[in-house]
Amino acid sequence: MPRASSRLIDPSDADALADGRHADPFAVLGPHRTRGGWVIRAFLPQAAAAWVQAAGGEAEMSRVHPAGLFAARVDEAAAAAYRLRLAGHDGQGWIIDDPYRFGPVLGELDIHLLVEGRHLRTFEKLGAHVTVRDAIDGVHFALWAPNARRVSVVGDFNGWDGRCHPMRLRHGAGVWELFVPGLGAGAHYKYELLDAGGTLLPLKADPYGHYAEVPPKTASVVWDLADRAWSDGEWMAGQGRRNDRHAPVSIYEVHLGSWRRVPEDGGRPLGYLEMAEQLSAYVKEMGFTHVELLPVHEHPFSGSWGYQPVGLFAPTSRYGTPEDFRTLVETLHANGIGVIVDWVAGHFPRDAHGLHRLDGSHLYEHEDPRQGLHKDWDTLIYNYGRTEVRNFLYSNALYWMEQYHVDGLRVDAVASMLYLDYSRKPGEWVPNRHGGNENLEAIEFLRRMNEVVYAEHPGVMTIAEESTAWPMVSRPTWLGGLGFGFKWNMGWMHDTLRYFSKEPVHRRYHHDDLTFGLLYAFHENFVLPLSHDEVVHGKGSIIARMPGDRWRRFANLRAYYAFMWTHPGKKLLFMGSEFGQEREWNCDGSLDWHLLEDGLHEGVRRLVRDLNRLYRVEPALHQLDCEPAGFAWVDCTDRDNSVLSFLRRGHDPDEVCLVVCNLTPVVRHDYRIGVPAGGFWHEVFNSDSHWYGGSDIHNDGGRHADPQPWHHQPCSLALTLPPLAVTVFKRSR
Repeated sequence: MPRASSRLIDPSDADALADGRHADPFAVLGPHRTRGGWVIRAFLPQAAAAWVQAAGGEAEMSRVHPAGLFAARVDEAAAAAYRLRLAGHDGQGWIIDDPYRFGPVLGELDIHLLVEGRHLRTFEKLGAHVTVRDAIDGVHFALWAPNARRVSVVGDFNGWDGRCHPMRLRHGAGVWELFVPGLGAGAHYKYELLDAGGTLLPLKADPYGHYAEVPPKTASVVWDLADRAWSDGEWMAGQGRRNDRHAPVSIYEVHLGSWRRVPEDGGRPLGYLEMAEQLSAYVKEMGFTHVELLPVHEHPFSGSWGYQPVGLFAPTSRYGTPEDFRTLVETLHANGIGVIVDWVAGHFPRDAHGLHRLDGSHLYEHEDPRQGLHKDWDTLIYNYGRTEVRNFLYSNALYWMEQYHVDGLRVDAVASMLYLDYSRKPGEWVPNRHGGNENLEAIEFLRRMNEVVYAEHPGVMTIAEESTAWPMVSRPTWLGGLGFGFKWNMGWMHDTLRYFSKEPVHRRYHHDDLTFGLLYAFHENFVLPLSHDEVVHGKGSIIARMPGDRWRRFANLRAYYAFMWTHPGKKLLFMGSEFGQEREWNCDGSLDWHLLEDGLHEGVRRLVRDLNRLYRVEPALHQLDCEPAGFAWVDCTDRDNSVLSFLRRGHDPDEVCLVVCNLTPVVRHDYRIGVPAGGFWHEVFNSDSHWYGGSDIHNDGGRHADPQPWHHQPCSLALTLPPLAVTVFKRSR
C-alpha cells in the first residue's frame, strides 16, 4: 500500500472539521477517490498515530491537522474494506471501524414517507437502533433537525466531543443520520447541534430515545428493543372483548413512585419488577379490571408526576429498564389486568435538553407564544399543523401498544388542545382561519390519532380527559366525532363530590346534583373518575370531604362508592382512595397502608373489592353502561328523604338490578319501591354491612314483591333502608 502524501485534504475542510463547523462530513471523511487515487481521512483526536488496515497490508496515516485529522492514500481494494488501528498518547493501541465508510441507512422510501407524513412508525427509523451493517455490529442514530447547520452524536464513546461523529444530512427530509460501529446497548449519548447561524446549542436528549439516565441526569441510553418472547398471547387475543364498552371496566389509577415504598431501604420507590409482583397481586385481589399508570414517559421533574415529559418513547428509568417495564405489563396481563398509560400529547416542558428549540428553531412548538406557550403550566404546545410533529405523536401512540402491549391511552388535558383560548385572556390568543376559538389543527390531529390507533389495534381503548361540553368526543370520526373510545365524566365528578360533601340535613336542597348527570349520561361513553386531581392541591382526600362524625364520614364514603359503582359509566379510582386514605396524596411518599389496621379503613377496602366483584358478575351493572336501555329511574323525586332508586339492565331483559340509595342517617322502615316484576328480590349488596364497618341494617337477604303497583311499576317491595347506605337487589330467576 502506498504511503500518504502531504496533500491529502483541502485546508478549509480540515479547519472546518477541526472546529466542528463542517456541515457535510461525509464529503471529506472516509474513503474518497481523488485525482491522485483513493484517500481515507479520519478525525481521531484521541489518537497519537493511526494506520489503515486492509487485506493487502497496513498504511500509516499522516496527521494533516494538529487537532487530530489523519489521512492516507490507499488502493481501491483497501478503500472498499478497511479498519483503523490507533495508538493513544499513552501508548495503548486499539482497532476501530470507520463510521464514514458506511453508506446511508435510511432508504429513499423511508425518506419519502417521512416527508409525506405517512410513516406511522417513525420510531423504527429515528432515534438510536442497535443494528448490523456489513456484518459489523453498531448503532444507527437518526435525528430530525432540518434547520441545524451541523449535528453530531456525542457520548461516553467519544469523550462528548462533537467533532468526532458529525452526522450525514438527508436533504429534503431534514434528517441527520450516522452508523457508529462498535457501539451497543447501554451507551450514553446526546446530540450536539449548531443552529442555522452556527451557534452551539445545549446538548439534546434523543426525542425518540428508548431509555434515559436516571434523573436528574439527562443523557439518553441506547437500548435494544429486540423482539420479546411475550407470554401474554391469550390476553392480547381477547383484548378487544376486555376493553369494549359492554365489558366491565373498573380502573385503578396508580402513580408508580408513591403506591408503596420500601422503608427499610431508605423509603425508595418500588421498581418495575417489584411492582409486577406486588401491584398485580393487589389489583387482582381488589377486582379491578385495569390499572391506569400516571405518565411513565421519562420526565426531568418528579413533582410533575410525569405530566411534563421529555422522553415520550422512554419508560422512566426511575424504576428500572424498558425490559423491566415490559415485565410489569406482562405480569399484569397474566393476572387478568389491562394496562392503560396516561399520554401527554398536549404540551412539553422547556428543559434545555428537551424538544424546546431542538435545532435552534421552533421545531416542535409554535413560534408565536399566543399559540405555543401554555401559561398555566409554563410549557410549550405542539405545532399540530406540522406533518413531522403529528407523525411523531401518531408513532408514539402506536409505540406503546406495539413495544409494550399497553391496552389503552388516557389522553391528558384534551380541553387545552381543543380551544385556542384555553386559559387565555382576550388578545392572548390567535383565532383560527374562520375567526373561532377552536384549534382546527389539534382537532384534526386527535381525530387522525384515534383513526390510526383503532385501525392498527382495534382491541385497545383511548380515553379523553375532556372537561368541557365539546360534543361527540367518544363518537366515531365518520359521524363528526373525535373518535375516542371513552371520555372522563368531569361533570358527574364535580356534582357528586359537591353533593356528598354536604351535611345530610341539607342534601334535599342539592338533590339535582345526583340526578342531573342522567340527562347527558349517554351522550358519550363515559368513565366516572375520582382521580389524582381530586386529592391534591389543597383539596384533601376523598374521605376528608365527607361530613359528620367518624362513623358518618365512612358511611358517606361507602355510600358514595356504591352509588358510583351502580351508576352508568365505567369506573376509575385513584390509589389510596380504595381504603379511605386520610391525608392528601403526596407523590414523594408511600400511601398510608398502616390505616388498614383500622376496621373502618379495612371496611372501605372490602367494600371496593366487593363492588368490583358485583360490577363484574352482574351483566346489568356493566353491559349497557353507555346506552340508555341500561338505566331507568324508579324514583328520583324523593328529595325530602334524600332517597334515590333506579334500575340497571343488561342485554338479557331478565338481567335487572334495583339500586336504592338512602343518603341521610335515618333508617327508613317499610319504604315502598316499585319493581318491574314479582317474585323474590335478593339483597345482593348492602354498603351498611358490618363487614364494611356499617350498622348491619338489612332486609334479611331480600324481599318478596307485592302485587301492588308503585312508581309506575306493576309490583313493589316494602324495604328497610339502612342509614347513609346503598343497597342492590336482584330478582331471583
